[in-house]
Amino acid sequence: MDELSSAAIAEAAGNIHVPYIREVIIFLIAAVMVMPLFHYVRASTVLGYLVIGALIGPHGLAIIQSSDGIAALGELGVVFLLFTIGLELSWTRLRAMRTLVLGLGGAQVMLSGIVLTGVFMLFGVPGAGATVIGFALALSSTAIVTQLLIERGEFASRSGQISFSILLMQDLAVVPLLVMVTILADVASGEDVNIFMLALFATLKAVVAVALIVTVGRYVLSTAYRFITWTRNPELFLALSLLAALLTAVATGSAGLSMALGAFLGGLLLSDTEFRHQVESDIQPFKGLLLGLFFISVGVGMDFGVLADNYGLVFGILGAFLVIKSLLVGGLALAFGQSRICSVRAALLLASGGEFAFVVISSATADGVVSASVAQPVQLATAISMALTPLLAMAGARLEAWLDSQAGERERDEAALGELTGHVIVAGYGRVGRTISSMLEELHIPYVALDLDVARTRLARQTGAHVYYGDAGRPEVLSRLGISRAAAIVVTLDDVAAANRTVEAVRHQWPGIALFARARDRAHMKQLVAAGATHVVHEALEVSLQLSGHVMRAIGAPVEASSQMIERIRSEVGEDENNGSAGSHTDKSRSGK
Repeated sequence: MDELSSAAIAEAAGNIHVPYIREVIIFLIAAVMVMPLFHYVRASTVLGYLVIGALIGPHGLAIIQSSDGIAALGELGVVFLLFTIGLELSWTRLRAMRTLVLGLGGAQVMLSGIVLTGVFMLFGVPGAGATVIGFALALSSTAIVTQLLIERGEFASRSGQISFSILLMQDLAVVPLLVMVTILADVASGEDVNIFMLALFATLKAVVAVALIVTVGRYVLSTAYRFITWTRNPELFLALSLLAALLTAVATGSAGLSMALGAFLGGLLLSDTEFRHQVESDIQPFKGLLLGLFFISVGVGMDFGVLADNYGLVFGILGAFLVIKSLLVGGLALAFGQSRICSVRAALLLASGGEFAFVVISSATADGVVSASVAQPVQLATAISMALTPLLAMAGARLEAWLDSQAGERERDEAALGELTGHVIVAGYGRVGRTISSMLEELHIPYVALDLDVARTRLARQTGAHVYYGDAGRPEVLSRLGISRAAAIVVTLDDVAAANRTVEAVRHQWPGIALFARARDRAHMKQLVAAGATHVVHEALEVSLQLSGHVMRAIGAPVEASSQMIERIRSEVGEDENNGSAGSHTDKSRSGK
């Protein structure tokens, strides 16, 4: 892409009154030319986008002089990324992660911020500026780390859940950090400021914004989606999905929280609705494209001129906070009971800096809290660390594999089972159990399965499935699988007596857990409901209904009438079983776990 072609693009785009159209076109051309190379060498797409940005930016080939407008557009990619992550999670899984989010995440932000502040003060940075820089560098890149976890299929892994929990807490920490910058700026200017009232007002704004999204959004979004689906207009459905992500993001952004956090909450509100999969499918193309623009804009901002003049300082800062953060994250993860393997993996994933460091440090520089001579090398070190994140992730995966090879199978199993939280237990790994397990894995939902067939479990474990030999009807076996921390248990056993015994044992020992079961026939369905199953699927009935549906569609029967009749029969059978079983457990009575 030479100077002539760049000038031609600029001249052609200059006649089109669309903001930043020239930059977008150049970004897309560069991506189409360079990204296939990264796919060929199987390198991370995130690293590819960062390299493209550095290549075409003002400090590379200077094809793009500024990325300000594109960076703002790229931030929407981060918004959509967190929105889709919210869709993949649920309130149950989020509650199960609260110890990691508040405990481990809070400890990481505080301890990393304090230690890094002390390091910068030791090297002569004034206390106010050192505090801002220290806590800004304590934050990691939500966009880069989360995208890497999704690319590598590790989001549902234990190290992935640890990393995301800490990232979620870091997003929450942005508000107090920005408040701190305002307070320090007022103190430095000699103004009389009421620190307590300022912090209280910012906290109230944040709480109100989150409360509005969670309470009002839950009902408004569901109602709006039901109305839009009634119109059967896919364009309106897409527009509503984009609006849901953007409005929730703006709500938290206006309260001083990160926009990404609001989008995450918006996705979370839709995670348990019937619209979830269609919404995720509609958002995916926008997320991928805009997220690429975000990563490219980060690469564009890398000033190699500052690096050439201050390479010793930049790399000193880079090495210091990478080592300190990785040691602190790994040590805290171990202190919170995580395995050595997961702790090391999370430490390397979260060692680098994040996009919010630019926001916080830039605000502090504009207010005179941090000098420009200090801010520039710190921001460049942050940008380089973000570019190194994919490489750190690769190093972490290699180290994890080595540590895993050094551990015995029993040690690996105990570590993996001890870390499970918010997972699903599948009792029985036959044809139904295998189907459920594969679907859970595809949706990044942690699971563990039990079966009494030795050959079946051995074969499944060779393919990487989380299957163990054991009797699901024994409470001590289920305890080892962390059933007290599980989101649900699914009983798919073929043996009627074993299935009944398992349901009774689970309901007696853990009355609050959501318990789903498969029934062979109507009589078995009554027994499982009486034993305490939350919801029972009648195997023979479902096969009959699905087969009937295919037949009616084949002979030209009205689709709407056929669907209504099938749903009516399904609900009538369910009501008969619930009404006919004393002490039966309905869905509502067990959905509160």
